[in-house]
Formats: sequence, structure tokens, C-alpha cells
Amino acid sequence: MSLVAVPIELSEANEFVANFHRHNKPVTGHRFSIGVSDGNNLRGVCIVGRPVSRIIQAQGYTAEVLRCCVQEGAPKGSCSFLYAAAWRAWRAMGGQRLITYTLQSEGGASLRGAGWSLAATKE
Repeated sequence: MSLVAVPIELSEANEFVANFHRHNKPVTGHRFSIGVSDGNNLRGVCIVGRPVSRIIQAQGYTAEVLRCCVQEGAPKGSCSFLYAAAWRAWRAMGGQRLITYTLQSEGGASLRGAGWSLAATKE
């Protein structure tokens, strides 16, 4: 099954997050959002916005993945697909750095699958 990136509005992405995210709520703003489709249905979303950290935000060329959410049973690799698509889009817009935060209980396989690397951990 092939995955396809689709542009989506924040309202649609937030509705998806409200329905399917395990622990986070919708966000109030974004720079852009990307959906992943299996060709018939929206299976996941990625919301990219300004970094929460004011220090990082001041640099101007850094964005943050605020939410990445896929439905249970979504095609394997959907999260990695979204992270990679978000990076390509941000880089095409002139961005130089894209960050996200994860819970320590999450393994990070989808980030590694998209070619991302760990920058820091919090004890």
C-alpha cells in the first residue's frame, strides 16, 4: 500500500488529533499541517508550528513538530512518512532545523525511520 502526503487545514488536523491522539490535545496555531492518506482515507496528521521554546523560536529558521498522530491500524511507516514529509516541506520553505519532543516511554522508532537523530534528553 502506498502512502500519499496531502495538505490539510489546521482545523482538520486538530479534529484528527482530538479523535486519535493518545495523550495530547489539539493545538492553537501552526505554520503548516500535512496529512498521510492510504489513497482513500486520511490515516494520520503532522502539525508543524513555531517552537515552544522562546530561545529556539528567536533563531527564526527552526520549526517544531507539535503533533504527529496516526490511527491505530495505519499502514506501517506512516509516522516516519509524516516526519520525513514535514522536514522536506520545512526545508523547501527555507527552514534549517526541525525539532520535536517525545515521551521517554516512547521508543522513537518513527523518528529514526525518518532519519532524525536524538539531540538531547531530559532526566
